[in-house]
Amino acid sequence: MKEFFGFGGYQRTPEGYMSWQHLVFVTSLMAVMALLAVFFGRRNRDKSEKTKNRVLIVAAILIDSFELFKIVLCCFRAGDPLNWLMNLPLFLCSIQLITIPLAAFSHGRAKEAALDFVFIFGLLGALAGTYGAGQNYACYPVLSFDNVVSGVTHSISGFCALYIPIARMASMKKKNMPITFAILSFFCAAAYIADILIPYNYMFMIRGDGTPYDILYNLVGGSPVLYPVGVVALFLIYIALFYWVYYLVARRKKKV
Repeated sequence: MKEFFGFGGYQRTPEGYMSWQHLVFVTSLMAVMALLAVFFGRRNRDKSEKTKNRVLIVAAILIDSFELFKIVLCCFRAGDPLNWLMNLPLFLCSIQLITIPLAAFSHGRAKEAALDFVFIFGLLGALAGTYGAGQNYACYPVLSFDNVVSGVTHSISGFCALYIPIARMASMKKKNMPITFAILSFFCAAAYIADILIPYNYMFMIRGDGTPYDILYNLVGGSPVLYPVGVVALFLIYIALFYWVYYLVARRKKKV
């Protein structure tokens, strides 16, 4: 247990990013995530909004509980109560720690926008935070507290992103699109400020850290201006493309 939780540092040699152990572990998580989303989504599809929402409430409680436990243990393990500064919800994936509870517990337009945000970014975050998490799997053993909790929380995000459309909870109204842009822009700005003040690398706004962001970082030669601007631009382009594909598919379904 001491080794699993990393007290005194992990003694095992990390299996490595994209090792078969890494791929088997995250693929297993993604398979369970998808199966549960399909099961609960199809079961609740024609039920009341209250029944559909119960699943999101459980998911919201679980994802924040896991994350809070991780923060407390990391602070205790590091012997530094300020270690929580390195665990702020300022990564693209960790924004779901706020938007999933918002989708579960809010009402009206705020709920619609939160549901859409989780739908748009949840699966992307799940895949990026498992298959693309080079910064984690290169540093920690696959079956370690850091990677297991990260894998579980990212899987919950992906589960919600799949469950929402399957259960027919996504609105994807055009009037809510500015709110989606605003949510992301706020977190990008907060992440960049935190990166400068702490300093850290939230939202990978400073460097790629072994993730696919390294492609952009190398493309702009590590420019401290072009790189963060490019990261934000990619996020905004992704939102626009997601809406475009969604409406394209929706129109074709109507014709059929």
